[in-house]
Amino acid sequence: MNKPLSSALPAHRMALTLVTSNALAIAAVRSRLSFHLGRSFSSVATNAASNKMAKVGVVQMTSTNDLEANFQTCSRLIKEAAAEGVKLLCFPESFSFIGARMGESIEIAEPLDGPTMQRYCSLAREANIWLSLGGFQEKGPDDAHLCNTHVLLDNYGKMRNSYRKIHLFDVDVPGNMVYKESSFTTQGDTVVAEDSPIGRLGLTVCYDLRFPELYQMLRFHYQAQVLLVPSAFTKVTGEAHWEILLRARAIETQCYVIAAAQAGKHNEKRESYGDSIIIDPWGTVIARLPDRLCTGFAVAEIDLSKIDTVRTKMPISTVTFYCYNHLFLLFYCNLEGTIPESPESIFCSSVLT
Repeated sequence: MNKPLSSALPAHRMALTLVTSNALAIAAVRSRLSFHLGRSFSSVATNAASNKMAKVGVVQMTSTNDLEANFQTCSRLIKEAAAEGVKLLCFPESFSFIGARMGESIEIAEPLDGPTMQRYCSLAREANIWLSLGGFQEKGPDDAHLCNTHVLLDNYGKMRNSYRKIHLFDVDVPGNMVYKESSFTTQGDTVVAEDSPIGRLGLTVCYDLRFPELYQMLRFHYQAQVLLVPSAFTKVTGEAHWEILLRARAIETQCYVIAAAQAGKHNEKRESYGDSIIIDPWGTVIARLPDRLCTGFAVAEIDLSKIDTVRTKMPISTVTFYCYNHLFLLFYCNLEGTIPESPESIFCSSVLT
């Protein structure tokens, strides 16, 4: 029998449950989740390690329900970034489209090999730049759903990996709107990390930011060095939590964080907070636009040797190694909304079969 997440087990019992059931529990959770590791030993990773330094850009923009206008904005920013020597340019969630009415996003959703994404592939190839395209409206499993998909393109215009948003935004924002992303979005179930010229990337989207287990897994299981957080935070939640959460994820994982943000009013009903930023592994903001609502991009150098320095001076991995497998369980519990009563229930519960 499972207990609701709101009535958690006492800390000592949870710790005992997690510690004593690692091997079997992880096998069970792996049957529910899948993990894309990318090219762990590819030449891309080797080159990144040898170069140590690479220039990245983080975009801030105000997307609308005009696909062509959004594309032209992205095209201009890509060309400008490439001219500045940027190797990876990161766009916010819903970069290509933000609907003005209910159901509009589903109507324009396309498969990842559809014409809209192919145009962005061409931009990456022509500009010789990697692109992080966070929150693309990928056609879902049925006519009533889409997938909120973070797509990573290399400088040849090839899709290196994609991540479907796991934590969907079902929230009643105080003094604002009620959001129910799950009503039209299919939840992802795959954790994704991928090598690139700037280091090993961990792919996430927006509301994922509030769930640190995902970022811990990306760091400690999949050796992420740079965490990508394309977002469209609301004005209310952004003012309260945006920078705090991003700096926390950077500090606790000792990774760079690149957070591209939607900004300003998209239509009469929707407004985003903005403030695209890049944060180093010590939690310091090293790049942001001068105006949190303007369209443009900020640039910073990713220095992989700084990651090594921070992790050596503050060696958290040496005292948290026993927690790595536990994160699988915590992450699974977040997805399912339950906490296991006992080790046996982790293996035998019907939700795992």
